[in-house]
Amino acid sequence: MQDGNIEVLEPFKSITGIAIDEITSLADKAASQLATVKLTQPIPGVPTEIPVFVDRERGVIGGVHSLFEHYRFSPARKTGTAKVTTLESFIDLVTRHGTNDSAIFANTNWQKPSLTAVIDYHRTTPGGAADNGKHRIHYEFPLSEEWQAWNAIDGKPLEQEQFAQFIEDHIAELAAPDDQESEDFRHKFSFRVAYPTELVTLSRGLQVFSETRVKNAVTLQSGEGQITFEEEHRDSNGNKMDVPGMFILAVPPFFMGDPARIPVRLRYRLSGGSIKWIVKLYRPDVYITQQVLRDMERAASETGLPHFQGAPEMTGV
Repeated sequence: MQDGNIEVLEPFKSITGIAIDEITSLADKAASQLATVKLTQPIPGVPTEIPVFVDRERGVIGGVHSLFEHYRFSPARKTGTAKVTTLESFIDLVTRHGTNDSAIFANTNWQKPSLTAVIDYHRTTPGGAADNGKHRIHYEFPLSEEWQAWNAIDGKPLEQEQFAQFIEDHIAELAAPDDQESEDFRHKFSFRVAYPTELVTLSRGLQVFSETRVKNAVTLQSGEGQITFEEEHRDSNGNKMDVPGMFILAVPPFFMGDPARIPVRLRYRLSGGSIKWIVKLYRPDVYITQQVLRDMERAASETGLPHFQGAPEMTGV
């Protein structure tokens, strides 16, 4: 074939045509690249731009997230729940991680109270964006040994010697009633509240009478109980002991927590010449809940965070 002064051989033309097509194809493949896709309008909770891979050979666009995630050496965000055993540790850890958007929630169920700080809580600004609520600090108010000991005998009849020994062992946990408590309980229940020294005398006296029989037990107009003991093989002359109707505990309900003042009813029952003693904590739900609320207020004050009674709307991890 001739074209003016240039002559192109047919075999070379064919080879040249194939080479050009392959070169074009390779060029198209080589043009596959990383690109950036941008939003024209922002969407809440979504980044304004993301990296993508443009595959010209297949004519598709794919994400590169999984490729980069394979090489991740730290988490994308803070998640998980730290569990602490003291209020001080709760406050310190919340202070360490807290932000302006963090919040504290209190479960005031007196049988299983807790404080939970949600570090990544929703934004506080008007119309603020939602957050994950997956980074938390939790304090379950572990019960103190003292509180567990008193709960163990709550409402259970005790033999005279058992009760006397218990009072002797826990005498340091008793508190003197103040004037307001004495007046309130005398007016409400028509009996007086004991001072610790009276319970010491009572417990030691009961140990003395541990092998004697009860002759009589009455409730006086003053609100005291009066028990008359008589020893076996003796005449009817016995010994009398005055028993108050209530005393005050000063124990921390929670491990390493602040003491709470809790009234305790003291009752006894006669049965076959022997006496059974019953200790009954008075409205522990009220006093425990008050302590939880005080601890919530303290945590909020020391961390500078808002506090609420209840639970956050999102589940934890």
